[in-house]
Amino acid sequence: MSRSNILAVDAMGGDHAPEVIIAGLEIAAVRHPLARFLLFGDEAVLAPLLAKTKRLKSQSTLHHAGAIVTGDMKPTVALRMRDSSMRRAIDAVHDNQAAGVISAGNTGALLALSKIVLKTLQGIDRPAMAATAPSARGDVVMLDLGLNVVCDSRNLVEFALMGEMFAKIVLGLPAPTIGLLNVGSEEGKGNDILRAAAATLRESPIGAQFHGFIEGHDITAGTVNVIVTDGFTGNVALKTGEGAFKLVGDLLKRVFASGPLAKAGYILARGALRRLRELLDPRRYNGAVLLGLNGVVVKSHGGTDAEGFAHAVDVAMDMINNDFNSRIAEGLAAMDRAILAFEQTANPDV
Repeated sequence: MSRSNILAVDAMGGDHAPEVIIAGLEIAAVRHPLARFLLFGDEAVLAPLLAKTKRLKSQSTLHHAGAIVTGDMKPTVALRMRDSSMRRAIDAVHDNQAAGVISAGNTGALLALSKIVLKTLQGIDRPAMAATAPSARGDVVMLDLGLNVVCDSRNLVEFALMGEMFAKIVLGLPAPTIGLLNVGSEEGKGNDILRAAAATLRESPIGAQFHGFIEGHDITAGTVNVIVTDGFTGNVALKTGEGAFKLVGDLLKRVFASGPLAKAGYILARGALRRLRELLDPRRYNGAVLLGLNGVVVKSHGGTDAEGFAHAVDVAMDMINNDFNSRIAEGLAAMDRAILAFEQTANPDV
């Protein structure tokens, strides 16, 4: 069987594993009838759960793994555990038994294991973590979200290329626009790294899609489809956004519970509020992707429910079915050719 439709699953990772993992995969199996799942975990626990599923059992193969990477475990400890469900799932990608891996387990351990076992694609200096988020103009892609605290201009250019391809595949945008997060939108703003990355992107094959510099408010405004930044800034922006959405929800609850008229207003606005909850439902944005590795790696939120985990599987299958890594390799080659041609034109005597 071709590995092109096979996803390896860390069935023991996450706050509510393995029950939520199995329930989420059952939903995903209906959505992806041609997909095959390699489940890694405690066979004695997983087999009875799998036996109760209607469709998943026929699309899955169960592999026993005797250890679990816990949420509080240090990555250095996880690296030494060769028989954990997380490690065995990642090994399946390395050994060409699966095209991708998904886990709701320990984020630090997943990142460390994936980078060491799978390694980066040829031409990629560093992988980046990307995810989608809501904005006033529809969903946007943002990267890096915390994997690379310090980046150089080449890293940011690679992130832009991977983010552009990610937006094409996951958001279905034919020509997504790209912005570099900065302290201002003017060309002279920012440090030398940002200005160098911007100069390269303008002369690259995706130069027509490069919007330029953007500011923090442009993220939720949806000014561009892909927001590129270093991992330090990206993680701060991500956590700030999550906190803001939670604050809005808490304030709405307080306002509508403040008195009889407010409660009546809630009844009148219930339909609109239900739609708002759907738009901001965190399950719709579950599934951060570690881009730039030799295999698809998707991190589900550890506390998600079955629907949220199924959405993360959707993201993984989109990446696998659209042959994301091959397209990134092609994009990098085109990028390098364009940069070389630009440099030769700018410096004909070199």
